[in-house]
Amino acid sequence: MAGMLGEGAGMPLEQWFFEMPVCTRWWTTATVLTGVLVQCQIITPFQLFYSFRAVFHKQQYWRLLSTFVYFGPLSLNLLFHIFFIQRYARMLEESAASAAHFSYLLLYSTTTLLAIAPLFNQAFLGTTLSSTLVYIWSRRNPDSMLSFLGVLTFRAPWLPWVLIAFNVVLHGHWPKDELCGIAVGHVWYFFNDIYPSTHGGHRPMDPPRWWIRLFERGVALPVGADSDVQAAALNRGDMAAPAVADVR
Repeated sequence: MAGMLGEGAGMPLEQWFFEMPVCTRWWTTATVLTGVLVQCQIITPFQLFYSFRAVFHKQQYWRLLSTFVYFGPLSLNLLFHIFFIQRYARMLEESAASAAHFSYLLLYSTTTLLAIAPLFNQAFLGTTLSSTLVYIWSRRNPDSMLSFLGVLTFRAPWLPWVLIAFNVVLHGHWPKDELCGIAVGHVWYFFNDIYPSTHGGHRPMDPPRWWIRLFERGVALPVGADSDVQAAALNRGDMAAPAVADVR
C-alpha cells in the first residue's frame, strides 16, 4: 500500500489529501464518493454512464460529469485508478503554469472525449481521461525511469504502451478507451509542446485570457506572461517526477 500511495505514504491521510492541488483533489474525492455510493447501492451505474440520448433528449446533464468519476465499486481496481489520478494528474497539475492551465486541459480532454465517445460506444470515460493525462505526462518527462511490477524498467514515454500491452495480455483485446485517451492526449501535446517551437511561440491550446481571469479572480496577467510561465512550468515538470517510480 505504501508503495502505491507514493508521495502520500508516511504522512497523515488528511495532510496528504489537502496537499493535493485543487483539481486532482476534487476528482479524487468525486471518484471515491461515487464508488462508495454505488457500493452502498444508493445509486447504480445505470444512473452514471454517458449516453447522448439520455443527456440531450432526457436532460440528464449530470451524466456529463458522472461518466468521468465512476471506476467501479470499492475494489482493487478502484484503488488502482485512484493511484493513477493522484500520481500522474497531480504531477501534471503541479507542473502546470496555473490552475487555469490545468483546468483548461481537463476541459479540452473531457469535451473531446464526450464528442467522440458515441463513435466508439464508450459509456464510462474515466479511464480514457486518465489515459490522456498519463500520455501527456509521459511525453513531458522522457528521461524519467519507471518500473512495472518491479520486473520491467523503461522510460516514461513507454508507459501508455506498457499499460496497453498489459491489458491485451490480461483481457485478450485492445483497450479502445486507452487508445482514445492516447489520441486525445497526443493532440494536446503536439499543439501545446511541439507546435509553438515551429510557429513563433504561438500556443493555440493555451487558455483564453477570460478563462485565466476566472481563476485569478479578475487579475489579468501581463502580456506574454502566459507563455513564459508555461515554459517554466514545463521545465519544472521534469523535477516533479521521481527518478524511479513504481507502476503497479
